[in-house]
Amino acid sequence: MNRFQYSFSKLPPPASGGAPCLTYISRDQYDPEEWSSSLHTHGCAELFFITDGHGKFLTQNDAFPVALHDMVIVNAGVPHTELSQAESPLQYIVLGVEGLEAMAGSDGYAMLHLHTGWKELMACLHLMLQEVYDTLPGCEDACRHLLEVVLIRLERQRGLSFADESAGSRASRECDLVRRYIDNHFKENLTLDQLAQMAHLSKYYLVHAFRREFGASPISYLIGRRIEESRFLLRETDHTLSLIAEILGFSSLSYFSQCFRRVEGVSPMEYRKRAR
Repeated sequence: MNRFQYSFSKLPPPASGGAPCLTYISRDQYDPEEWSSSLHTHGCAELFFITDGHGKFLTQNDAFPVALHDMVIVNAGVPHTELSQAESPLQYIVLGVEGLEAMAGSDGYAMLHLHTGWKELMACLHLMLQEVYDTLPGCEDACRHLLEVVLIRLERQRGLSFADESAGSRASRECDLVRRYIDNHFKENLTLDQLAQMAHLSKYYLVHAFRREFGASPISYLIGRRIEESRFLLRETDHTLSLIAEILGFSSLSYFSQCFRRVEGVSPMEYRKRAR
């Protein structure tokens, strides 16, 4: 089986906004002479359907075996690669989809073994491949409709959901909860793990959703709140810099000074002198 890939023409964003857009479909088989197993990223989500063989799927922090009937979703920007057993070469079909994000774990991927529904999914994928092989009029529209069917059938699988409009609304509510919690507890030792657990979101998804909502990651927002409070303490009190760093939950004076200079452009001491 030779490598094959078809890239879809770009369409203007749909009026509803946020509908997943099919970017490419590819079919591949392990070839030791051509296969590159270095970590890489994509600007869209990738859906891997393992159609034969055995191997491993790797991310920056994880490695797990994959085989027939396994499906892996990798969110955009997540480093990953595949390794194949030479005696049982991996074969798979991949869909590249923009505007799609799985509610995945902290590493930004989700993996399913599809006990049921595999035959129907393969029928959709092979029909998509047949459409782009023949390139008859309307083939791209047909593939986009087939993608809708694939995503609907995948969402029926236990433990998998995508960040569609309803999920986005939920994420907005959870991000606002995290923001308000930071506003009330920014002097405490908060971590991304704690905030994600509180919001019932993965760290990866929380960071991306929070940045969409407020223009900064949760930790950057936390540091901004601390710096805002530090300006008041520098102007209105005679506390030492070490005490201010301790009050505001910074791990050290040097880290406080580093964060302050990055935000304000001057050191805390220089700010105090100018303010007075």
